[in-house]
Amino acid sequence: MTDTLPQSVADTAPAHSPGLKRSIGVVGGTLLTLSCVTPASTLFVIVPDLFSSLGTATALCIAIGALLCIPVAFCYSELGTLVPSAGGEYAIVSTLAGRLAGWLAFVMSLLVVMIVPPVIAMGTADYLAPIVHLDPSMTGAGVMLAATLAGLLDLRANAWITGIFLVLEVVAAGLVALLGFTHSHRGAGSLVSSLQVAGEHSHVNAVTATMVLSGLAIALFATQGFSTAIYLSEELENPRRSVARTVLATLTISSVVILVPVVAITLGAGDLKTLTGGDISSMVIAWSNSAVGTFVSLCVALAIINAGIVMVIQNSRVLFASARDKAWPSPVNNALAKLGRFGSPWVATLVVGVPGAFLCFVNLDTLYGVTGVAVTGLYLLVAIAALLARRGAHGGRKAWRMPLWPAMPVLLIAVLVYILVEQDPSYLWWTGGITAVATLYWAFYLRPRRETRWVVSLPEDVRLTEEQAAEGLQAATAAPLAEGAQA
Repeated sequence: MTDTLPQSVADTAPAHSPGLKRSIGVVGGTLLTLSCVTPASTLFVIVPDLFSSLGTATALCIAIGALLCIPVAFCYSELGTLVPSAGGEYAIVSTLAGRLAGWLAFVMSLLVVMIVPPVIAMGTADYLAPIVHLDPSMTGAGVMLAATLAGLLDLRANAWITGIFLVLEVVAAGLVALLGFTHSHRGAGSLVSSLQVAGEHSHVNAVTATMVLSGLAIALFATQGFSTAIYLSEELENPRRSVARTVLATLTISSVVILVPVVAITLGAGDLKTLTGGDISSMVIAWSNSAVGTFVSLCVALAIINAGIVMVIQNSRVLFASARDKAWPSPVNNALAKLGRFGSPWVATLVVGVPGAFLCFVNLDTLYGVTGVAVTGLYLLVAIAALLARRGAHGGRKAWRMPLWPAMPVLLIAVLVYILVEQDPSYLWWTGGITAVATLYWAFYLRPRRETRWVVSLPEDVRLTEEQAAEGLQAATAAPLAEGAQA
């Protein structure tokens, strides 16, 4: 890693960089972050794939995935309080592991910024089908535009909007759990022993440990959205305390909201073939009636819209921070760093949302695979940064510190390397090519202008706090020396 920033970020920050408004607390931040996890859409979109491959072992796989997310959450909690920036991972990695590593982290996050929201938005039409049949691309584009308009509002208003949608999500998940538990066909022992999945021609296949391990990539993704909290760190009140609380609260709540209904579905499915089929909506109708099934489907559609709003908010903050940190030519930086009347980065919001609407008309299968590789690589860089977070001056900063360091980031690195190796080679080549182009941009544009470009900064209020703390430390150190000299 080259060009590591050994000094305080404040030393290199622009003197008058624009700042976001601190307007939300832990509750608002948790609501927004939970909305990005979208427990209901995870339950109805991602979990069925696990049921089809793991059967009764699905709950066990998700439980293991939630446990593995703990070191990830610890890394994000410590790093998010150490470097509370809307730049998220790239600001953290730049500060701790070097500017080039931070630039590559930004490029990987940019892939996610532009691809994942429209892919998720296109799924809305499937869950509106009980009421009206719509074209997936047109519906996805409409969702992206609506999310963009919502993203232009004040963050506190968005916290309330997404909070209402989130309540409906949790109600739907709770309803599924209630119906599953009240129609149980198997005992709790089936969740951990004699694990089975339905095969072809009515055969029953045993689920092996290798099969459970292969499903962990999906299980990790299911509760991944808690990382959104660090993108909101510039708008959280008292980020040194609030970021860690938001990250850990989100992981806990989302794991419960997802895992409890999965257990209920596993116990309540009429037979193994039904469970392996993974059609949760049909199971809900079988346990109740079509009206309840329609209600649950509409809640899932709202969950997807909710996720779109939060992702546009999150992703616009990343672009805003990159402009403030001078990643682009001056005209681009000036545009992306503009704040609207509600305190939101309106140009960055439009840049994320409007192209996302057009991407709903593009075949994104390959790009989605590339995004999976990029997310894994991004987490790998974050884990490496966590290993470097306590060296030199960084170790003396006031921040939330994870337990069992450095074992936690080391474990995370091992898991992520395994996941990365298991990816499709073509996706690895695509991501490698994009990374190579980004490195050339760094080498020929950013690095020669290191004094004026890619100058990663912290928000002004955080910089002032650190400067005051440093002055206080110097005064405390100087006082005994002065007394000794007088003596």
